[in-house]
Amino acid sequence: MPTSIAQRVAALDWPALHSALDARGFARTGAVLRAPECRRLAALYETAPFRSSIDMARYRFGEGQYKYFAYPLPDPVDELRRALYPPLAEAANRWAALLGDDARYPADLDAFLERCAAAGQTRPTPLLLRYGPGGHNTMHQDIYGDVAFPFQALVVLSEQGRDYEGGESVLLEQRPRAQSRAHVTVLRRGELMLFTTRHRPVAGTRGHYRATMRHGVATITAGERYGLGVIFHDAA
Repeated sequence: MPTSIAQRVAALDWPALHSALDARGFARTGAVLRAPECRRLAALYETAPFRSSIDMARYRFGEGQYKYFAYPLPDPVDELRRALYPPLAEAANRWAALLGDDARYPADLDAFLERCAAAGQTRPTPLLLRYGPGGHNTMHQDIYGDVAFPFQALVVLSEQGRDYEGGESVLLEQRPRAQSRAHVTVLRRGELMLFTTRHRPVAGTRGHYRATMRHGVATITAGERYGLGVIFHDAA
């Protein structure tokens, strides 16, 4: 069995994950982080150095709180971010070609972060989220500047049915001249959901077009839910 987080990410069925991303704009990996790792990551909420804390209700983002890590990132967060980036960059470049975009993404994270820094984006964006009863996150996109990576990842660090109730992950897709479509998923503790940051390519009669997607969290009805968001572009 792969031991490190990076080895576990490398061992995932990436062709199947790429196919799911192409078909739906999101993909689930099955459990990648182990229960003790999830507990240690959730415990960082009270101990890690963070660059900022956001009260969602204050900004009408929902109810709950999230905190952006400061650099240097905690080792498991940094390892996960670095391991996920290369296979997702492959998908990002494929999508850019389908949509006729000029942007291309380098093969390693450091080169991409250099691009962010050149655009004045130097603040880290991986974050921990905590929701209690009534907590939720309204539908949104995580864009922090002119440079944005097309994918991000979510890991739920708590277990639905034991630690909390409700709190499903929600993705909303809007196609031009069509009604919105919602995808509602219950993630296992330690499982990754990979999903588009902004939009996905959809095949049409005249080539591919952009379907806009937003994400959020349904209302937690009991207990407490922790999550780790892995965003690849830095913020301005």
